[in-house]
Amino acid sequence: MNQTEFNRRQIMALLGSAAAMSGAGSMASAQQPGLKLWAPGIAKVGAKDWSDMEAQAGISINSIAKSARADESIQKMVVGDGNALYDAMTDNGGGMEDALASQGAIVELDISKIPNWGNILTSYNVGGSSFDTIRHEGKVVAVPYISNADSLAFNHGVIGEELSSWEALFDSQFRGRAAMQNDFGPTLTNTAIYLKQSGKGSIDNPSDMTEDEVRQTCEFLIDLKKKGHFRTFWDGVQNGADLLSSEEVLVSSCWEVIQIFAARKNGQDIRYGTMKEGHQSWNNVVMLTRGGMERGMDTAFYQLANVYLSPWFGAQTLAGLGFTPQMGGVQEYVDANPDIFDADTKAIMAERLVRKQARRAVAGNSWQNVFPTNIRAYQDWWSRVQAA
Repeated sequence: MNQTEFNRRQIMALLGSAAAMSGAGSMASAQQPGLKLWAPGIAKVGAKDWSDMEAQAGISINSIAKSARADESIQKMVVGDGNALYDAMTDNGGGMEDALASQGAIVELDISKIPNWGNILTSYNVGGSSFDTIRHEGKVVAVPYISNADSLAFNHGVIGEELSSWEALFDSQFRGRAAMQNDFGPTLTNTAIYLKQSGKGSIDNPSDMTEDEVRQTCEFLIDLKKKGHFRTFWDGVQNGADLLSSEEVLVSSCWEVIQIFAARKNGQDIRYGTMKEGHQSWNNVVMLTRGGMERGMDTAFYQLANVYLSPWFGAQTLAGLGFTPQMGGVQEYVDANPDIFDADTKAIMAERLVRKQARRAVAGNSWQNVFPTNIRAYQDWWSRVQAA
């Protein structure tokens, strides 16, 4: 994730393009008691509300729905009133912890106050592939709670075969029945991975492209869009899942939770493939804001962070949402709680882990990077894709 160092030019490019955000609705929620957490629904497990998370952490949580766009979120925290509103927050993808820490919007964490820190996956240790994704200038500023490698969901019941290449997403046989996410981060990265590995584009690093590489990638998508290839570019879990379950779309680049929800809805055989060219790998993290520290909410934050590194949370997120646990001890927890995880659930969880391991082993994988070096080129060219 942290392929680049943040500088003033990148921050200004980011903030200059972000839409202004209204804080009125958030301010009303933020006046309620408890840890004011700015986060999406995927940051909780168990009950539909936050009650199970509160019980595990031993705190009250006032959750405020998170913006879906990284640029809007960074604007809110750096030049807006985010620090006055939120004690803690999650990110929108790789690199956001660097942007926020470099601007003093979040603070360094004391991991000695997180007893479950010892459970964290070894990839977060020195030399590990995820080491920098929770640190800024070597200091821990975030706690991971989920990760994955995004892939292609496809309706096996209709298509009748396994799909193992991004080629299918762009194949004319699925014209009008294909979809991608309405976000330049994952969509341009996955497209660039395909163009690089297939030899159809001259691309070095799909996670941090040059201006010319961005142009190549977007012109490829624009050409397809003008031909009517894409049914739509989806926004949000529900929209993505509905497109697949309704069979409006047969192939879609998406998060695994979307594939899971789509398959559950009507019992369809909608699968999640392992792409031979590679996938966008990512994790999501939770951070303590400067305002939260100043208001003395750090103790509550650490109690919640401890839950995020507990086998309870890891098992629940794998079983319910399909995300990868960020700690060890999950299998032991599952085996010790057969009343929660029956044989069928354990089989589903095991199968998901096998598929995750297969995706992570592909050589072409690239880390998510929502703040690439040439972010203005990404934004400008993405606007052209949207307008095509």
